[in-house]
Amino acid sequence: MVRFRREGLRLDQAVAEALGVSRARAQAWIAQGWVRVGEKVVSKPAYRLKGEEVVVAPPEERPWVVPEDLALPVLYEDEDMLVLNKPPGLLTHPAPGVYTGTVVNALLGRYFPLEGGEAQASRPELVRPGIVHRLDKDTSGVLVVAKHPGALEALSQAFRDRMVMKRYLALTEGHPREGTLIAPIGRHPVERHKMHVGGIAPRYAETDFALLKVSGPYALVEARPHTGRTHQIRVHLKHLGAPILGDELYGRRSPHIGRQALHAYELRIPHPRTGRVLEFLAPVPQDMVAAWEALGGRWPEMLRREELTSTAE
Repeated sequence: MVRFRREGLRLDQAVAEALGVSRARAQAWIAQGWVRVGEKVVSKPAYRLKGEEVVVAPPEERPWVVPEDLALPVLYEDEDMLVLNKPPGLLTHPAPGVYTGTVVNALLGRYFPLEGGEAQASRPELVRPGIVHRLDKDTSGVLVVAKHPGALEALSQAFRDRMVMKRYLALTEGHPREGTLIAPIGRHPVERHKMHVGGIAPRYAETDFALLKVSGPYALVEARPHTGRTHQIRVHLKHLGAPILGDELYGRRSPHIGRQALHAYELRIPHPRTGRVLEFLAPVPQDMVAAWEALGGRWPEMLRREELTSTAE
């Protein structure tokens, strides 16, 4: 419910400005009787306000998640599962205020057709067809999707039982200590959008780190998380004094890359039907390779990189 006072404006204009909605949406609310002027419901959008109190109490609207025709790079597909190479900049699933342009929207458009053409939930982030695990928006790499409920349960159980091997590559500012870091992660006590070693309600978190290459103060790092806490690798590297290059949340912006330089390079997981362990590799995006070379490093031949696409005629 929103209360305000205006004078001299049309009712629909005043409602639209006060609530930050379109004029058409304001007119619909007025016609449906959700707007009072003084003590009376006014159904005329053109009513000219004279300084009275306006009360707008629209019904709660649930966000819709719609199918979209978005291209997703596929590493593997069979009747049970789909393995993607998620590009950076793409959310895994909808979040408050972001209902389009996510992996889920693409899955609804290509793999999970809806009878009504859209999915609805109490919160958009709960619409997660087939999502077994997630990657941060600006983290690229291997992402596994289940194609039916039985596969979803089997794959999710493999993650819960720590039967999944995940290997990430990161560029860091600083050289983290090699070996295993066990440092519980919880919500940051002040900046609630961040996670923190310790923090509020910390949970066990374990990551193995290895230095693959060094270039001056920078490093190419391999990270193998054994748990799946939010922002785990990013938080652990910050804790070790070597935040990820370009990570504005836990480090700082970089002129060499427009995101955190973190890539889910390899994943091994039991197949949900046969139990056979499958291995998937996602070639490293060119922005990370270019950033490493700009820092004076040479990309290791043993690590696959995305092939450059020629734009020549």
